[in-house]
Amino acid sequence: MSKPQQTNLLDTVDARTKLAGSNKMEILLFSLGTREIFGINVFKVREVSQTPKITKTPNMPHGVEGVLSLRGNIIPVISLARFIATHEEPVGDTSSTMIVTEFSKHTQAFLVHDVDRIIRVDWDKVRAPETMLAGNQALITAITELPDGKLVSILDVEQILATVIGEPLIPELPPTQINPDTFMFFVDDSMVARKEIISVLDKIGIKYHQANNGKEAWDKLQNLANRAVHDGENLRDKLKLILVDAEMPEMDGYVLTKYIKSDHRFKGIPVVMHSSLSSNANRAMGASVGVDAYVAKFDALILADTLSPMLSSQS
Repeated sequence: MSKPQQTNLLDTVDARTKLAGSNKMEILLFSLGTREIFGINVFKVREVSQTPKITKTPNMPHGVEGVLSLRGNIIPVISLARFIATHEEPVGDTSSTMIVTEFSKHTQAFLVHDVDRIIRVDWDKVRAPETMLAGNQALITAITELPDGKLVSILDVEQILATVIGEPLIPELPPTQINPDTFMFFVDDSMVARKEIISVLDKIGIKYHQANNGKEAWDKLQNLANRAVHDGENLRDKLKLILVDAEMPEMDGYVLTKYIKSDHRFKGIPVVMHSSLSSNANRAMGASVGVDAYVAKFDALILADTLSPMLSSQS
């Protein structure tokens, strides 16, 4: 792909904020020099360009090719081919194109063979990966299918970043004063994010139920609500807060929040969106569907400081 085409590629994304609540996402398709197709959520992409000169530095973590200066900021350059096991030998340069990404309060560049185009897909057409993907499973967060039947593997870039820079240390956190018979609910499709959330919740002493995607979360929340009605209880007396991710297979966090907010059985239960997408546009998308707070991934202190007062006030 030529440089002018790359420059115009992201310009084709119009009115992305209108995707809130539509259960749709936009994916940038790319390859690593094989016939396999990979994708990344456009919301995480800042720009696409031909790979400039990279400065090699000693003692770089595995997969980091070096660093480069981008508008005054030094960012790491990560070779995706070093992480993704493909089923065939790459043809051509696996690092000729650079995708600059921004998520989880980090900016980094991913090296790929080539970018293709942006597609818009329904989240309910996006599935969790099957176990047969074995080696790549931890790095693939979802699978979707193109109209011609080809599969697209959507990368768990948070997991790749955690592999490169290490998972964050969870500091000591003060326990939350809350009735021990109560709990909160969280949902996130990223394995590394679930692990981090659980570490925070364990430290602040909150019981929890969890789910791995939006549809699973809604099914489980419906079961909790139905059980409360059956037992003649107010769900709010037990379930004190719901923490949702934004990007999830089968149902995104925006649609999940709309469902929760439109169901009277969840009235008074706050919904917090916890996302690696931290731009003002994404916060506005969260606000448009009624989230009570928006927390950018991943800062254990900020997450605890957001959840603890909300949980205590609901006791």
